[in-house]
Amino acid sequence: MPHFSLHIREETLDGTIEPQLIGALTDAVAAVFGDGARPLVGVELIGVPQNRRGSGGVPTDRPDPRVTLSMREAALRLDHVPDATARLIAATYDALAGVLGEEIRPRTVVTVVGVPQGSSGAGGELV
Repeated sequence: MPHFSLHIREETLDGTIEPQLIGALTDAVAAVFGDGARPLVGVELIGVPQNRRGSGGVPTDRPDPRVTLSMREAALRLDHVPDATARLIAATYDALAGVLGEEIRPRTVVTVVGVPQGSSGAGGELV
């Protein structure tokens, strides 16, 4: 299951932006793996209060998104989805810029984490 964890300035989450972010990030995965992946995508938005966020050693009032996409490592190596990691990163940046504006690109960090088989579980079972 592809799962996004998005850390962003709490004040950016205003009740209207959340469904846009969830939809755009889900669309990013579907753009790479197809619409069949859409129901598998999970998104967690984590608001960080402004006074608990900094960049370059000083507090910042910018959103500065930090995104982690974790998913099964094998999905990143499918023959029919070449360059999956690079495509996911590009689609994630495009999704965030589409919702939050182009100015977030230089200060956004996206990390794709491949989870090896047997290193996660669902429903209490190893997967």
